[in-house]
Amino acid sequence: MSIIHVTAENFEESVLKNEKTVILDFYADWCGPCRMLGPVLEKIADERDDVAVAKVNCDDVPSLAEAYGVTSIPALFIIKNGEVANQAVGFMPKEKVLALL
Repeated sequence: MSIIHVTAENFEESVLKNEKTVILDFYADWCGPCRMLGPVLEKIADERDDVAVAKVNCDDVPSLAEAYGVTSIPALFIIKNGEVANQAVGFMPKEKVLALL
């Protein structure tokens, strides 16, 4: 499955109403750890049909980052049934991302 690029307009449908568990990644293009995490999330998106991976560029949609209290990036939120089920900050290998699920 491909990565969902989230905007303010598609957030509710793509993340909150998604039937799958969503890994929601708050990132910025200039952030080194975010760029390192990108390929990890792409691999998960390719390998797991039961999980949706969604990315929010904090520079493009600061209102969503603010709504989730994001102060450091990358910030991952695990969304299940529209609710935050888990969260973590910083780069992590694939195994640790999957352990959040």
